[in-house]
Amino acid sequence: MGTSGQGQHVDVIVVGGGPAGLSAALVLGRARRSVLVLDDGRYRNDRSRGVHGYLSRDGILPEDLRKRGRAELRRYGVRVLGVRATGAGPDPRAGFRVRVSGGRVFRARKLLLATGVRDRIPSIRGIDSLYGVSVHHCPFCDGWEWRDRRLAVYGRGESGAGLAHSLLAWSPDLILFTDGPTRLSQAALAALRRRGVGIRPERVERLQGENGFLRGVLLRGGAAVARDAIFLATPNEARIELAKMLRCRFKPGGSIWTDRRECASVPGVFVAGDASRDVQFAIVAAAEGARAAVAIHRELVAEEQRGSRREKNL
Repeated sequence: MGTSGQGQHVDVIVVGGGPAGLSAALVLGRARRSVLVLDDGRYRNDRSRGVHGYLSRDGILPEDLRKRGRAELRRYGVRVLGVRATGAGPDPRAGFRVRVSGGRVFRARKLLLATGVRDRIPSIRGIDSLYGVSVHHCPFCDGWEWRDRRLAVYGRGESGAGLAHSLLAWSPDLILFTDGPTRLSQAALAALRRRGVGIRPERVERLQGENGFLRGVLLRGGAAVARDAIFLATPNEARIELAKMLRCRFKPGGSIWTDRRECASVPGVFVAGDASRDVQFAIVAAAEGARAAVAIHRELVAEEQRGSRREKNL
């Protein structure tokens, strides 16, 4: 890796050290590209007890998956720095520059944002000690572990109802807690009741449990409803600070727009992982990272071909 000006200059800077970023770095490293991964250590699944639905790695601890990935990258000379990217913008000499915590500046021809999303966790007393063990977001990720148990959904409106209908595939014993007005039509409420879903619109006072395991949902007025696990129908938000600095285009829901090649609206900027798509699985994020890496390599090859032709014509 050479140096350029204030910081180091590489082919590609990858911002984010989760499945998307590591997968992209692996493909690019194997293509003999110089790659720098900036990993700030903030991961959406940090409190998860296992990554599920990842072929050949089902149930692996998130940190173990990342450790294996980083070890594989070292074979190909990919460098991973544990720093936070604090700024990004165009650079006339290289393509892009990225400033990191501590003030260093790195430059790259291409930039891949694999920064993921942040889940919005409701402010319910008792939730923090249960989150990741018996409080979850994704039934595809954690539903199997709670099959045929006493389940709960926390959410209102169509998102709460939709998650309730989905979770019935894992357990018929299900209650929807809306923590206030349901924001559902009478037809939607009737559809849930026909399928055996209980509906509790009372305010939720706290979640009761111990050692990470939910025991019940305490409602305003004193009623305690026994449950074993709860799934949250609450939104998440993409970590888009760098994308805003780069003036990327966004989709109506707030995620970063990309085309089929994972290329953002700003030429040379790519996005992979949860920040760009609705299906937020680790294995899908890894696949997007690999696809973005191929597109990045192809763009670099095209630029190198043009540069070679210009030199020949001089």
